[in-house]
Amino acid sequence: MRVDKYLKVSRILKRRTVSRELALNQRVEINGKTVKPSHEVRAGDIVGITFGSRKLTVRVLSTEEVKKKKDAADLYEVIGEEILEQNPES
Repeated sequence: MRVDKYLKVSRILKRRTVSRELALNQRVEINGKTVKPSHEVRAGDIVGITFGSRKLTVRVLSTEEVKKKKDAADLYEVIGEEILEQNPES
């Protein structure tokens, strides 16, 4: 499954266009490498998403097409979440 679609299906991000834009702006990584929106994601991959001043890291457990919101959380497990420091303007 494409990474932009996976982020939407898993409900990590609300819209596929948002996940596509993040990937185009080099804010999505799979296994430590920056990827394009069309990159295939597989079970076991580590996905890092940077949005705003926050970075979320998840492990992909499944790439099934999920239709129900309650089942979407079963597609991944959160490994880490961090707040990135903003550089103060001098």
